[in-house]
Amino acid sequence: MGTRPTDDIEPAHLRDAADRTFSIARYEAPPHLSAWLRRFWIPVWDVPEGRSSVQSVLQHPVCIAVTTPAYSRLAGPDRGISRTDLLGRSWALGLLFAPAAGVHLAGGPVGALTDGWRDLDDVPIAAGLTSQVRDLMTNDPLDEQRHAQVRSLWEERLERLGDPDEESLFVNEIVDIIETDRTIRSVAALRRRLDISERSLQRLTVRRLGLSPAWLVRRRRLHEASARLRWGSETLAAIAAELGYADQAHFSRDIRTVTGMTPRQIMRRGRADQQTATERPAARA
Repeated sequence: MGTRPTDDIEPAHLRDAADRTFSIARYEAPPHLSAWLRRFWIPVWDVPEGRSSVQSVLQHPVCIAVTTPAYSRLAGPDRGISRTDLLGRSWALGLLFAPAAGVHLAGGPVGALTDGWRDLDDVPIAAGLTSQVRDLMTNDPLDEQRHAQVRSLWEERLERLGDPDEESLFVNEIVDIIETDRTIRSVAALRRRLDISERSLQRLTVRRLGLSPAWLVRRRRLHEASARLRWGSETLAAIAAELGYADQAHFSRDIRTVTGMTPRQIMRRGRADQQTATERPAARA
């Protein structure tokens, strides 16, 4: 059984903490499935008529599955920023898969899904799950018992993947190193750490992740930049230098190109988030 943390704000989710139209329950994957799954998330929203709540996410280098009353999809890694408009009253069940899972879900090289998606019922391991999830979630999407039931449905399917092979474990290790080792600021540094040739690394990440090594390193820097802009007190120049950018201008262009916001806009939102976090009660989910 996964544990549910409080409704937090992670670096990938460029949300506005003052937006009280939705709550998110997050559940970590059970340990025996950690090679294939990172976590579940279940947002429930109630947006007043005539309004929308725009959710912007700097996606991780993995596939995700999302089921709502309106659609059910397996999405590949998004090289830009994904935006979803929440309207009316509804819910979603999301799964953030581990990097190694992509090739099994896609049925081949993950590049076929990069920046795209397919209906979840067309994915063999998930066939038939959409109707079962909707039957469980529709009446009370805030019920934690129902959350546990839909997680169990998915966990049973993922158990069919069995134990990960050596390459799958290596793919997960590559992404883990990129995401956790702040000294990895270039593909050259990554290759040295892994003791692998540039060609072999490129071929492996493109096939298994649908992404280049350079994209992986750049996206990790943007995740870290987002967190430090929102929650830190450093200057833009200091953050740019620490993350390995040539100068502040290059850093600002990179942030603006991908997120659609300037670093200062993200910083202002972060200050507002911190103020709201001290006032906002824990979300029920």
